[in-house]
Amino acid sequence: MEDFAKIISITKSDGTIEPLNVEKWRQEIAWASKGHEAFIVVEDIIQETMKNIFNGIMTNEIDDALILASTGLIERDPGYSYVSARLLLKKLYKEVVRESIVTSNVSDAYKASFVNNIKHAVEQKVYDTQMNSFDLEYLAQHLRPERDELLDYMGLKTLYERYFTKHEGTRLELPQVFFMRVAMGVSLNESNKNEKAVEFYNAFSQFLYVPSTPTLLHSGLVRAQLSSCFLNTVSDDLKHIFKCYGDNAQLSKWSGGIGTDWTNVRATGANIKSIKVESQGLIPFLKIANDTTAAINRSGKRRSAAVVYLETWHLDIEDFIDLRKNTGDERRRTHDINTANWIPDLFMKRVFADDNWTLFSPDEAPDLHHIYGKEFEKRYAEYEKQAQEGVIEKFKVVSAAKLWRKMLSRLFETGHPWITFKDPSNIRSPQDHAGVIHASNLCTEILLNTSEDETAVCNLGSVNLGLHIVDGRLDQGLLQKTISTAMRILDNVIDLNFYPTIEAQNANFKHRPVGLGVMGVQDALYLLDIPFDDPRALEFADTSMEAISYFAIAASSQLAKERGAYGSYKGSKWDRNLFPHDTIELLEQERGMPIEVRRGGMLDWAPVREHVKQYGMRNSNCMAIAPTATISNIVGCFPCIEPIYKNIYVKANMTGEFTVVNRYLIEDLKKLNMWNQDMLNQLKYMDGNVAMIEEIPQHLKDKYKEAFQIDPEWLLQLTAARSKWIDQSQSHNVFMQGVSGKKLSAIYENAWKMGIKTMYYLRTLGASQIEKSTLDAKKFGYTQKRQYTSVDSAMSSDVRQIPATMAEMGKYVDEMPQSPATMANACSILNEEECESCQ
Repeated sequence: MEDFAKIISITKSDGTIEPLNVEKWRQEIAWASKGHEAFIVVEDIIQETMKNIFNGIMTNEIDDALILASTGLIERDPGYSYVSARLLLKKLYKEVVRESIVTSNVSDAYKASFVNNIKHAVEQKVYDTQMNSFDLEYLAQHLRPERDELLDYMGLKTLYERYFTKHEGTRLELPQVFFMRVAMGVSLNESNKNEKAVEFYNAFSQFLYVPSTPTLLHSGLVRAQLSSCFLNTVSDDLKHIFKCYGDNAQLSKWSGGIGTDWTNVRATGANIKSIKVESQGLIPFLKIANDTTAAINRSGKRRSAAVVYLETWHLDIEDFIDLRKNTGDERRRTHDINTANWIPDLFMKRVFADDNWTLFSPDEAPDLHHIYGKEFEKRYAEYEKQAQEGVIEKFKVVSAAKLWRKMLSRLFETGHPWITFKDPSNIRSPQDHAGVIHASNLCTEILLNTSEDETAVCNLGSVNLGLHIVDGRLDQGLLQKTISTAMRILDNVIDLNFYPTIEAQNANFKHRPVGLGVMGVQDALYLLDIPFDDPRALEFADTSMEAISYFAIAASSQLAKERGAYGSYKGSKWDRNLFPHDTIELLEQERGMPIEVRRGGMLDWAPVREHVKQYGMRNSNCMAIAPTATISNIVGCFPCIEPIYKNIYVKANMTGEFTVVNRYLIEDLKKLNMWNQDMLNQLKYMDGNVAMIEEIPQHLKDKYKEAFQIDPEWLLQLTAARSKWIDQSQSHNVFMQGVSGKKLSAIYENAWKMGIKTMYYLRTLGASQIEKSTLDAKKFGYTQKRQYTSVDSAMSSDVRQIPATMAEMGKYVDEMPQSPATMANACSILNEEECESCQ
């Protein structure tokens, strides 16, 4: 290696040429390895780097080669991820500060860079001029460069590629400058803005609470569009339909995800009185919506994302269900938008009773979409009678059970339409006095009223629950402090936000809803040493969400005391002393059926109720659990409420591909002196399934089950336990192993019985596996057949039984996908490098 280095020359940025200095590499890697020396082999990084070195290589290309070499070793130990992050930080530091981070006074350079670049960005009209109103020297003194060490490679790489502010192609921010800039942007309306910026910065930079992607991207900028998603309703009017196309284009342009309700639009064959012809129905309009979505690139940083909703009684529902099929007339297909069913309770009752279901055109049943519960059931029966008597002309009678099976068949085949439930969403809404919830948002966690005059807005951020586990328990004092800060930030977002449409501004200022979410639930359970399918996990889901709800509602009421209650507070459920957990009883009463979720709580709610009674609420809605697709990557935790997807997987980005192993698993195996190359090879061979590795103790096999090893109906119980405390909803993905139609139906039926409001993606087990070309074929064989253990009697469908279960599925649903090997219906949004979904 040394001999090879002697014949290699490098080209510096100023064009000068000098010999390759391997010793300099050793010094840089040693610097990057501080704190991880016990697990890092410097010479291995050097050897890997040499594979990508050539004569005349530029110095910046050497930086990339070092990073690539280090990331290639991440599978050995999580320490390599932090080494890689520091090497990337060195590259970033050179770009922003134009000095070497290895030799400079980092603290002084950091502070100077912060002050200078804030002023420069304001001068260049990148940042709002109000950013100069802060005491920049004061804020600089509160920067904590050592917190850069908290970022692993994936987190820093994500920030580096997509989040740091740039001007003319050059990055202006180091990590702590980034977090402070975001904090400043959401403090602009505070009277003590400098102190509040420091408070917010401490929450961000320690990863206790992280705002959603639009807030991170745009806070402090000239056009600060800080909100995540927008929900609107299309009226049955040609002028309004095309207005909504334009509105959605503007909302997408400014980085918003779109959820649009189309149920009001009349169905195919309905009469258009003004020109005396039959309507072509809903589908051609959705095709235009699809193409509008595809044409817009959100903020120049991610492609547009939208979802369209339709209620189940609409006469075009069968065509709507087929929108995402890969066969059929392409003029009636929408491959660039997501679709979701908006299902009333009466439909589910008809499914269980194997009864008929009548489809109507909204122009002949105009009020059905705007009522729910018992009122809907009564009115729907009246319309059915009118259809039988010939008063209503356009209708169709179908089997409710067959339509349900077709919904599930399409869901299994294409991942769409998602299943969401109208009645629990409305009956449990705090804002039942102010209108109707017509649909949810892009990720199904937001439930807000919409109308022709109001476009609902999602203002999101998430608490990192894993970091609130201290000394083996949930630290409620720390949690309360974090949530109090988070709710204030979210409330500030409403006032500081740039609104692309007047309807969005109207709704947000009138109701002031926010969506405080949670991520790192899997991290918390790992730290508590609780398996995801253990009864203690259900207890934790219940008690932790109760605490979050308690502190969020209390914080909003405290803000109401300081700033005043939201405009439409009077008459709300809050005003009627009805909190989210009180509304389970209301749903039971309206549905006429028991809700299968346990009741009660651990906290004394009397003080919060009394405070709300006296001062009201600052925000109509407080909680919603979004997917946290990217912000969880930034802070190095598991997304939202989900169990770990895989214990080992390959991450691909612009630098290359590298294998990531569950760091909690590695730490537990280290404690048993079981982490070595042989164990890594076995983990690769088993695609991360520790149940198949004989040497691993049973308690670790239980603790480190992957998502597809956990009964999906158990995960529903956890979501239902959280749901009773939440005033909006949760992005709940279904992980289903096997192809049983009855199992699939049972999952969604039980979700409805538990009172769950919305469901997100169905993820079925696909055929992809981790690369195994580096394994010893003599030991592991030349081919590998995927195997699974029956970890639960309810999840015993083995891949080897596919022909039998496919036959069962074929009997149960109308159609089957052609290729079960390609059924990994994971979120197409989340899998794209350029998208952060809701967060």
